[in-house]
Amino acid sequence: MHAAITPRLHETTMSTPDPLAPERPVPTTRELFLGFLGLGMTAFGGALPLAHRMIVERRRWLTEPEFVELLGLCQFLPGGNIINLSVALGMKFRGWKGALAGITGLIAVPSMVVILLGMIYQHFQHDPNVKHLFAGLAAAAAGLLIQMAVKIALPLRKNLVLAGVAIVCFVAIALLRIPLLWVMLVMTPISVILTARYGERFAARPQVSAAKDSVKDTAKKEGAQ
Repeated sequence: MHAAITPRLHETTMSTPDPLAPERPVPTTRELFLGFLGLGMTAFGGALPLAHRMIVERRRWLTEPEFVELLGLCQFLPGGNIINLSVALGMKFRGWKGALAGITGLIAVPSMVVILLGMIYQHFQHDPNVKHLFAGLAAAAAGLLIQMAVKIALPLRKNLVLAGVAIVCFVAIALLRIPLLWVMLVMTPISVILTARYGERFAARPQVSAAKDSVKDTAKKEGAQ
């Protein structure tokens, strides 16, 4: 399944180039493995926020719009989002070797830790301190997810069509309690059609155009003086 979507990954993640962004490094197979290995070792309670920080902010493998588009594609596929993301990102840059490196690095340490913790938890599961520990971890994970959701939602304010689709999906899933599968089956084609027809019309002007207009206005004012 992941191999079948390889051409789509290249089209999707490169569909919104940023003219102001510097040239980004292309990760090697080793860098993909080490990057997701570190992510798997530090992502306690939720990996997506830390994945966003690692991929977009620290290593700059993807821009913010590219990350949002790739994550949206991974959410549409069955399986865990972060697992799909590691495979899709590795496939995008280094083919099947990159996909294997990404997913292996991601699950190597957590798999061993979960096995050890499972053995320990069997002996101390009734301890009140252990229950309080897991409650605290759940609260921290919720905070990380909210922080990531805000960062992903901020770019949508530049496009009214995408923002409207996101709001409708949120209302349907969070408030109306409609199953996620039905929301995705209905809203995905609607989102694609609306974006193709009206996305550019209701999008904010690129920063390059705005900067050129500002320079022209300044030149006009100086000429008038």
